[in-house]
Amino acid sequence: MPSSPRVTAAMVADRAGTSIATVSLVVNGKDRGRVSAPIAERVRAAVDELGYVVDHAASSLARGSGDLVVLIAPDLSNPFFAEVIRGVRDTVGDRFQLVLSVTERGQQPATADVRRFERLRPAGILVDAPASGEDLVASVPVVQLDAPGGPDAVNYDLSPGVQELVAHLAGLGHRRIGYLDGTSRAATFAVRRELLHDAARAADVAVSPVDARADLTVDAAAQVAAATLDAWLEDGVTAVVAAADTLAYGVLRAAAANGVAIPGQLAVAGFDDLPSSSVTAPALTSVALPGADLGRAAALRLLATLDGTAAEVPALPTRLVARASTTG
Repeated sequence: MPSSPRVTAAMVADRAGTSIATVSLVVNGKDRGRVSAPIAERVRAAVDELGYVVDHAASSLARGSGDLVVLIAPDLSNPFFAEVIRGVRDTVGDRFQLVLSVTERGQQPATADVRRFERLRPAGILVDAPASGEDLVASVPVVQLDAPGGPDAVNYDLSPGVQELVAHLAGLGHRRIGYLDGTSRAATFAVRRELLHDAARAADVAVSPVDARADLTVDAAAQVAAATLDAWLEDGVTAVVAAADTLAYGVLRAAAANGVAIPGQLAVAGFDDLPSSSVTAPALTSVALPGADLGRAAALRLLATLDGTAAEVPALPTRLVARASTTG
């Protein structure tokens, strides 16, 4: 059976009794203030009747660049990335359509991921927490998020938050802390670890040599924490800092399952200050890394680049949010 001919913008325009340019404005969400409501409604009705689908690749080739902005992230199911997405979406608004892409499980965004999306001719690409050392130069503007040392990157100023965290723990009498690291190759995790060690030395707090690292899921973190709790306690650890809140949730779960009182026997803290951190049992102390602010700043930098007005973006501030997992 022969396939049905592809529905074109010209066919939609003919059905709606308007121009192809008007159809383009409506289907790309750019009709507000430019196309009257009755005409826009006729175009949408014609699109539905004919089953018209915008060919973004063809449109991009015709214009030299598209109306898409691509956000590549390592784990869109993580609540942190949901906040990043919100910040990006609210900033690009209806000027660009946001396309989301998640890398293979456990993999940080890399050059190959950027190259794949170049074929769509997007207006630009945002890359969240890329793999350390990757060269993400492309034929379209690329802005990296939470990528210390990366070019055209929007980052957090992690030092104040980490120093607050160590001072908070030292003030509560903790002199030996454990660290649950992530297995991620993202540079931000190496920076968090290094800053914690530096701040601990300055505060005369020891970091336990007991090595523990897990995938950034609660289940994986709980398994690793359960296997490490005895070693931490035998080493004199009285507080554990996790590289991300999801890892800290795993520590809380493992402690509860093994009868370790939080914070009586072991204080716990994380990084991110996810919305759920205020309702864990006990509520989690965390270094706040506002995801929505990161997404917003990255989107603004991309828009400025596209408009030819790009400038350096100051690092985003961080702070400690102290809760019951350390304060009791």
